[in-house]
Amino acid sequence: MLKRIYIFVFLITSSFSQINHSDPKPPRGYPNFTFIKWAAQLGWLDFVNLEPEIPDSIRVARDIIYKETKQRELKLDIYKNKSAMELAPVIIFIHGGSWTSGDKKDYLIYCLAYAQKGYATASLSYRFSQEAIFPAAVEDIICGIRWIKEHGREYGIDSSRVALVGGSAGGHLAMLAGYTADEPFFVSGCDDNAVSTAVQGIVNIYGPSDLTTDFAVAQGPTPKFMGTTYDVNPDIYKKASPVSYITSDDPPTLTFHGTIDKIVPIGQSDYLDKVLKEKNVPHEYHRLKGWPHTMDASVPVNEYTQLVMDGFFHKWLKEN
Repeated sequence: MLKRIYIFVFLITSSFSQINHSDPKPPRGYPNFTFIKWAAQLGWLDFVNLEPEIPDSIRVARDIIYKETKQRELKLDIYKNKSAMELAPVIIFIHGGSWTSGDKKDYLIYCLAYAQKGYATASLSYRFSQEAIFPAAVEDIICGIRWIKEHGREYGIDSSRVALVGGSAGGHLAMLAGYTADEPFFVSGCDDNAVSTAVQGIVNIYGPSDLTTDFAVAQGPTPKFMGTTYDVNPDIYKKASPVSYITSDDPPTLTFHGTIDKIVPIGQSDYLDKVLKEKNVPHEYHRLKGWPHTMDASVPVNEYTQLVMDGFFHKWLKEN
């Protein structure tokens, strides 16, 4: 009986904890997945609307073809507040899905939120591992960055101020693209390789940073993404690991990761944090206790991540 009372009180206090907008603290998490499941089933854990209506104040350029591949046309969407007359910094969102699924509309909630906050936002598609193995997806993201930089002025974008945001597999791709700016290994398939792929900031939301770990190589999506096993070609796994490329001149990075993430273990971001510190790369690491993978689908975590991202973008896209 006492255990049930404890569970009830914990869920109530977790559910109704508020975010302090002037000094945001991580929302209280949960001891394990059973607690999260109960909270969701009882309606005490609110989830964000992943298909919000697009306000009349936002101008949308949808399904712009940025790259032709043998597999399919790759497209992107651009969002910007109609009242924003000056060129705006751009935030490019890269969806997750184990490199095998997902859609550029998955981050619509973020795209609209930051368009309303005065940024231009973009979300793009890329080839999945069942279509083309590594490094195809990374090349696609890089080509998307190049396209946006080359055509940005047409859409009210300041191409000198660019940030990448990705979750899970999208976080991995954002880091790879950001840490390998103008790396020859990843540039094939772009229309104009003369346009630099350098960006001014990276937001990594529970993305894997090292694909050479025992856990990473044992996961089903990893060899599918790589097109081979680690035993056969360990070097290619290192090439696909963002931590392999980190140098002191890399973009400032912001990372969010939940401590009970079973899909991408927290150790991935712990190690990323260690390497970024060793290389003196500006880095904020938000280790959210008691939260799982896709934690930002919950209202309290989404509110927290946006508040932290607000400060990060203001510092690295607007002040610099």
